[in-house]
Amino acid sequence: MQRTILITGGSGFIGSHVVRRFVNRYQDDLILNLDALTYAGNPENLRDVEAAHNYRFIKGDITDDACVNAIFGDFNIDAVIHLAAESHVDRSIMDPMSFIRTNVLGTGVLLNASRTHWKDLSGKRFYHVSTDEVYGSLGETGLFTEDTPYDPRSPYSASKASSDHLVRAYHHTYGLPVVISNCSNNYGSHQFPEKLIPLMINNILHRKPLPVYGQGLNVRDWLWVEDHASAIDTVFHAGKDGETYNIGGFNEWRNIDLVHLLCSIMDRKLARQPGDSASLITYVKDRAGHDQRYAIDATRIERELGWKPSLQFEEGLEKTVDWYLANLEWVEHITSGSYLDYYRDQYVTR
Repeated sequence: MQRTILITGGSGFIGSHVVRRFVNRYQDDLILNLDALTYAGNPENLRDVEAAHNYRFIKGDITDDACVNAIFGDFNIDAVIHLAAESHVDRSIMDPMSFIRTNVLGTGVLLNASRTHWKDLSGKRFYHVSTDEVYGSLGETGLFTEDTPYDPRSPYSASKASSDHLVRAYHHTYGLPVVISNCSNNYGSHQFPEKLIPLMINNILHRKPLPVYGQGLNVRDWLWVEDHASAIDTVFHAGKDGETYNIGGFNEWRNIDLVHLLCSIMDRKLARQPGDSASLITYVKDRAGHDQRYAIDATRIERELGWKPSLQFEEGLEKTVDWYLANLEWVEHITSGSYLDYYRDQYVTR
């Protein structure tokens, strides 16, 4: 094998797309997937590559120092793509300590293992995948750039900001070769249904209420997950050590407008009357500290590395809906068990 690449959180939504891309594109590289398989980590996401000659799955927790160091000792790790994270704002409000443990402590464990085992830093890379939420909230105008000061507003975004700072500190203090990317909201196949788009698709399908926070006026920039995987590939191979790259779709939508678009697509796909699904929209009490607007300026990664999104939003959303409708068994498996308790607590009892 040419290189051994450790991808953390590779069974989750974004991670599974990254693992699949690397396994299929880089046949000479050994791709290790380290995942604790918590609620959002699903081995079914990688059934199509689990038998590949250059893929290995390792069940383990990034906060487990002994486990992580054993992996570095057993495999000659050349690079880390760090995607493992607790990532849902609502859950971070309910249980902030789990986010601090995974996102801050877990990142520290990985960084320390890299520093300990990489005696020769040539050809090594620690790639930390982060979020635009570390920048805080925008008003009606403006975009987040790589130089925007950090201003996290939730336990989730604060934990990710902390991990970003740790990565930069290990670069400046120990010379660890790192890159960081901060990405906007992702959508696409295999996304856990607590997130807005799969939640709405699943609820429309079963004619359940569509919970929209406040008046649905919060704005997010959306990026197709396959385009994010492509950007990660690009930054991993071509990004400069110590640099940060913002990844976004230049694709802003108010939540309520996005929900209406989804309703329209679903009505057409399910042969329902226009407006049928929109009648399910239910406004619920707003999330605590809900940021008003996120918007990424992704011109740097396009200018310096040549990456840009491949799909228009409407096309990507059609592909996403088609995938969920064609994979109802996957959705049924993922929405059983503890997810039902979470959903009840989050939306029904507000």
